[in-house]
Amino acid sequence: MTRIVRFHEIGAPEVLKVEDVTVPAPKAGEVQIRVKAMGLNRAEVMFRTGQYVTEPAFPAILGYEAAGIVEALGANVEGLAPGDAVSVVPCFMLGAYGLHGELVNAPAIGVVKHPDTLSWEEAAATWMMFTTAYGALVDIADVKAGETVLIRAASSSVGLAAIQITKALGALPVALTRRSNKRDELLAHGAAHVIATEEQDLVAEVMRITDGKGARVAFDPVGGPEVGKILEALSTLGIFFQYGALDTTPITIPVLSLLGKNLTVRGYQIFEVSTDPERLSKAKAYIVEGLASGALKPVIAKTFKLDDIVEAYKFMESNEQIGKIVVTV
Repeated sequence: MTRIVRFHEIGAPEVLKVEDVTVPAPKAGEVQIRVKAMGLNRAEVMFRTGQYVTEPAFPAILGYEAAGIVEALGANVEGLAPGDAVSVVPCFMLGAYGLHGELVNAPAIGVVKHPDTLSWEEAAATWMMFTTAYGALVDIADVKAGETVLIRAASSSVGLAAIQITKALGALPVALTRRSNKRDELLAHGAAHVIATEEQDLVAEVMRITDGKGARVAFDPVGGPEVGKILEALSTLGIFFQYGALDTTPITIPVLSLLGKNLTVRGYQIFEVSTDPERLSKAKAYIVEGLASGALKPVIAKTFKLDDIVEAYKFMESNEQIGKIVVTV
């Protein structure tokens, strides 16, 4: 028996329970991990509240990210051994696996022997944030030096990762946040400019920053009516990534901007990269190199203990954090 986070109904963080469960041996293609730390993500909130792309089957497990020590291997797993220090790239749909617990199974394709310079907390905070940003900005958009990237919800862990990757590519990261109270911290974390969208004219500010050219890329986990303004702020042949749905109301697309500038508006999820072995291999190599050089470094907002999982998610849903929330075991 081991302690695993589960929930038996849709609801607020209080539905999460730490329960004693028997964890089965890893199947073929799986790795069993003794968890040291786990990262929290918005997708898990959406899954718990019935707003995700998959529905929970009760009792439901959850959790996309963890770091720990390999306990056992299923058949046909190569390159890993019991005792290895590893972390997990999200490469599965919630409900199929859940990494919130003391002992968990994960698909081997997503298990990485991370650099030994990372703490358990940093390793648990790494892969969702950097792989999500890498997939859009490097793998798909191929951002070049000198280009401008608009990063919405920039104080989130993925937003901060996007700032770091944009800087590493020699491009200009422009952080979009609702109010100016996070401006100084976002600048300290590498944003070249910060636009408070509820206090400033988004389009005018982007045009000022880019000398009227507009931004080539926008990276947005929110959606909603603000998207129209972001599209107006893009350059000719600009690309807009919708990678989350914090606002589930329909987005508004300004047709004249779409046609006049030949814009691309696309949905994007990490799984586009993380379930493709070749693309995932390139992502891992890029991120490991960035971590080793210091160009990439996970930002941790706060850590909690496993018994405080409810408080950890309450903190996430308060939107007060800048960076990743991590739970330690």
